[in-house]
Amino acid sequence: MRILVANVNTTQSMTDSIAAQAAAAAAPGTEIVGLTPRFGADSCEGNFESYLAAIAVMDKVLSYPEPFDAVVQAGYGEHGREGLQELLDVPVVDITEAAASTAMFLGHKYSVVTTLDRAVPLIEDRLKLAGLDARCASVRASGMAVLELEEHPDRAVEAIVEQAERAVRDDKAEVIVLGCGGMAGLDEQIRQRCGVPVVDGVAAAVTIAESLVRLGLSTSKVRTYAAPRPKTVLGWPLVSDEAPVR
Repeated sequence: MRILVANVNTTQSMTDSIAAQAAAAAAPGTEIVGLTPRFGADSCEGNFESYLAAIAVMDKVLSYPEPFDAVVQAGYGEHGREGLQELLDVPVVDITEAAASTAMFLGHKYSVVTTLDRAVPLIEDRLKLAGLDARCASVRASGMAVLELEEHPDRAVEAIVEQAERAVRDDKAEVIVLGCGGMAGLDEQIRQRCGVPVVDGVAAAVTIAESLVRLGLSTSKVRTYAAPRPKTVLGWPLVSDEAPVR
């Protein structure tokens, strides 16, 4: 089984970290391929960057030259999953929905700890759109920018733990979800500090993707995620001589 794990930003070191976390969670025999978009922002922290990332991720996935069995979109609260589902016949799993749905198996309510406060409304909107908001106790900002997670990992852990502890104490959360792909690999440290289950979205998404492939299931194509109708699209960046739209 081969799973493409697509970073939503252009920072290669973050792709490497995300892919490593995905590989650690994957079952023996699953190949993880980390993808970095060829254009876009070095970090995604707002609507402009998120919409740009949606196009960039579709571009990168469609240009991948080998067969694959599933795709994980490794951006928390980012746009674009729906487009990939229209374009592909294999399962597409977004870490936002994977992490939140996994958390609901582990406790009555969960809280998300993300990066900057400006990302909070985006995450709230994506959870509401997915129907996962009813059991979300809160979405809290750690105050750490995406790229700071790599630059200052110790400080990042402290900031995340502080907000996670407040979520458990004040918001009555029973599970913590890490609300950024750049937080991949921090779950165990935070779990030890907070004493509650901590869900890493990358790990959750990979295991869900594996399960869907093994069950022989993929996106329904009868209506919402039917393949795009043939159209003339000017300036479409996803098409090249080497990689036409599937």
